[in-house]
Amino acid sequence: MVNLTVDLGNTRIKYGIFEDSVLKMFWAGGLKEATAKLLELEHAFEIAVVAICATGNSQDFVTFVKNRGLSVEVLSAQTALPFQNGYETPQTLGVDRIALVAGAQKKYPDSNVLVIDAGTCVTYDFKDSKNVYRGGAISPGLQMRFKAMHEFTAALPYIEVDDEAVEVIGVNTKTALQSGAVNGLVAEIDGLIDWYKKNYSELTIILTGGDGQFLSSRLKNGIFANSNFLLEGLNYITEFNRN
Repeated sequence: MVNLTVDLGNTRIKYGIFEDSVLKMFWAGGLKEATAKLLELEHAFEIAVVAICATGNSQDFVTFVKNRGLSVEVLSAQTALPFQNGYETPQTLGVDRIALVAGAQKKYPDSNVLVIDAGTCVTYDFKDSKNVYRGGAISPGLQMRFKAMHEFTAALPYIEVDDEAVEVIGVNTKTALQSGAVNGLVAEIDGLIDWYKKNYSELTIILTGGDGQFLSSRLKNGIFANSNFLLEGLNYITEFNRN
């Protein structure tokens, strides 16, 4: 039997099929296609449990899965975790951040690990060598920066970043916006990594999220890029609670 892990966002959803802790299949798409894909997976695999990490509205999806007769586990602040949670307000800690820290615990136990998730927001989550989650930071993601500059000003256009070199000195409005958003975010990430490396020895850095690949080649610090890190962490939490 396999575990079906689900990363449920506001507009997109990701599926990961795990067998013996190994990712066998990955799929990502819109919420409208997700139900049809679930039926396809249900016919292709014997699913032991559907583990859901929901940062968007999950009620309709959870109801749909339960109506299929599948076992459902929704990650929450009450879920038992394979690491010690040192966050002062664990009930407000995002479940996506919980899953990412679990991934760090699974892959790098007894190590200092900083997980950076470059999505709608950029989250920084730190687990120390004593396997205690210490917290981190949250800042605007790349697209949020572009959107904010457009929506909170009268004249600046909304642009999307080109997958090419972004010069520090922008020579027109488009390239100036690109430089501010992209180079500003890169400088932020590198600066925070430098702080963690100065204060914690033998630091491992994981970069994930939708903009992770785009940013990885622009960072001066050595990182491990892993686009499926959240799903891996979610599966680890599922296995931890099963055992």
